Amino acid sequence: MPDDPLHNRNGAEPSDAGYYNDIPVSDYDPRSPQTLELFGNRHDSFSSRYHLTRRGKLKRLRQIWRICTQFDVMHGLTPVKMRLMFEALGPTFVKVGQILSMRSEMLPQSFCDELSKLRADADPMPYATVLETLEHEYGRPIKEIFRHIDPTPLGSASLAQVHRATLVTGEDVAVKVQRPGVRAVMAQDVDIMRSVARYATKFVHTAQVVDLQGVVEELWETFEAETDFLVEARNLRDFKAFCASYAYMDCPKPYMRLCTQHVVVMDYIEGISVSHPRQLIDAGYDLKEIGTKLVDNYSTQILDDGFFHADPHPGNIMVSGGKIVLIDLGMTGRLNAKTRSVLQEMIFAVAKQDSPALADGLLRFAGGEADPEDYPALLADLDVIVKEFGTIDLKDLDIASLLNALTGLAARHRIEVPSSVTTVGRALVTLEGLLDEFIPDVNMIEIISNHIAASKSKRDFAKDEARSLGVEGMRALHGLLATMGEAKVATRMLTRGQLRVNAELVGADEPMRMLSDMVNRLTMALIVVGLFIGSSIVYYAGIKPVVFGIPIVGFMGYVVAFVLSAWIVFDIYFKGRKARRR
Repeated sequence: MPDDPLHNRNGAEPSDAGYYNDIPVSDYDPRSPQTLELFGNRHDSFSSRYHLTRRGKLKRLRQIWRICTQFDVMHGLTPVKMRLMFEALGPTFVKVGQILSMRSEMLPQSFCDELSKLRADADPMPYATVLETLEHEYGRPIKEIFRHIDPTPLGSASLAQVHRATLVTGEDVAVKVQRPGVRAVMAQDVDIMRSVARYATKFVHTAQVVDLQGVVEELWETFEAETDFLVEARNLRDFKAFCASYAYMDCPKPYMRLCTQHVVVMDYIEGISVSHPRQLIDAGYDLKEIGTKLVDNYSTQILDDGFFHADPHPGNIMVSGGKIVLIDLGMTGRLNAKTRSVLQEMIFAVAKQDSPALADGLLRFAGGEADPEDYPALLADLDVIVKEFGTIDLKDLDIASLLNALTGLAARHRIEVPSSVTTVGRALVTLEGLLDEFIPDVNMIEIISNHIAASKSKRDFAKDEARSLGVEGMRALHGLLATMGEAKVATRMLTRGQLRVNAELVGADEPMRMLSDMVNRLTMALIVVGLFIGSSIVYYAGIKPVVFGIPIVGFMGYVVAFVLSAWIVFDIYFKGRKARRR
């Protein structure tokens, strides 16, 4: 059996069935009607639902503080220390690290690269705990369901553990059992992080805090899906139906009647992991064919079907019986038709170096609402991205950097990108890393682009264009009708003398000020010239009274003209120096 996604041994070790991460499971029982009050009672229903108590929350806070102190967080963290600290803090923080690994607008790229190595692995829980959990879930003796359960786990993660087993009906299956108390621990951690993020906004009003709240809510959605194993069972069922159309794709079949919120029973698959390319070659497989079919099918999942495996790391992909088998569908993503269409348009926009089309795609994510004042800045930033990524060959395109750049740009311009798109980005980066390491001859971006181009026939393309023109035409017609209505109102007001026009030239303050200075100087110069000419006429006319042979009126005119000339010269000189200093 190849490496399972839950194989390595790291993380917190449960000492017995009643403990997890050093916290007694009994601490999660609702012993009191009082729910958590440490940071307020905003999530009372949340606390009641997951049996959270004040005592348990305080104990978890002390444990978090102890681990943070151990890693000396007050004096800074290196990327490696942060990853090790998240692993020590348990499954919730492992998920936080995995989400943060895709948020380069929040963390330096070196931290993102290190956090991307996080895997929710842990030491195995006792076999007796597995049996007790199964009996508790089914409410009857295990021997009535399983003929045999292998005591040695296939893999063990911080969330669950997988064992090979045989049903009483003879089927060879894999049984995934959730660790006792893990839901309460993760719910407790999420509640603590929600409180911290909520209170941080009262003191630090920055986009980073807002992003932190978004990470916590994204974590909560992931937690809800991953700790409800019935969701995974339904994902397996749906994905099995999707694979029926492909001779080279497959996934384990779930036994729905045996699946519960904490247990998944599925077919046991024995094959070769894609992380063992030498074994695949020795078995007669073509690595390039595997990679090409995997990426093309993944393109279908994302862009055509809208239902995709969200965690395609090497441990979740194997080859068995000539088929590529995807396992562990605890993390999946779903995209609606609009999001799939926008993603296709954005991929083509980058390839065509079309910044306005790329901007339109981002703004469609935000519901089409754009701030006109920010639009030029948005286009300028997109021009930088297009020049960087749109002018290189597909084989050299770094999709991780492209997605990080687009995500960071959207955050700066306050464009809300759907969480499903973030999930797509994280999945594609994971898949790209797998290909780079194990199947480097396969170019993912080229395959995706070819898939998009081939997925539309000329007839389909014409239909899409006609539909697009129809939609744009309707919008233009509605806009024209609205304009005619406004024009009618304006005409009525004009005939009644009630029309007022307020016009503002945005950004024209400085040019208008400069023009005003020029007019003032020109006026003063004309006055100076007039004084000099008038004084000269008076002088030559010899108009009395005269002092020292110079008419007094002419003398005063010369003095005033000289003073004004000096003022003009000094004004030009000093204002010019001030402008140069700016």
